[in-house]
Amino acid sequence: MKLVAELSMYPLNEQYIPPIQEFIDRLNSYKNIKVTTSATSTIVSGEYLPTMQLLAEEMQRSHEKVGQAIFVCKFLNGDKMSTDI
Repeated sequence: MKLVAELSMYPLNEQYIPPIQEFIDRLNSYKNIKVTTSATSTIVSGEYLPTMQLLAEEMQRSHEKVGQAIFVCKFLNGDKMSTDI
């Protein structure tokens, strides 16, 4: 089963761009997912369980490094998507 996740990260500090870019760069290092970044969010798609696992690990990593950060996430069943993301 495929997963499509749309994520936005909001670090709660004045220097918010570097932690966001670092998070996106780490996501891009995974070969088993597709990452598409826009001005307001990042879309990640891949096999359901491995993708959820890596998102959990990377969000935890960001929280440990940054402290407070808000993640807004939407999760979709990628098998039911009418187009390939």
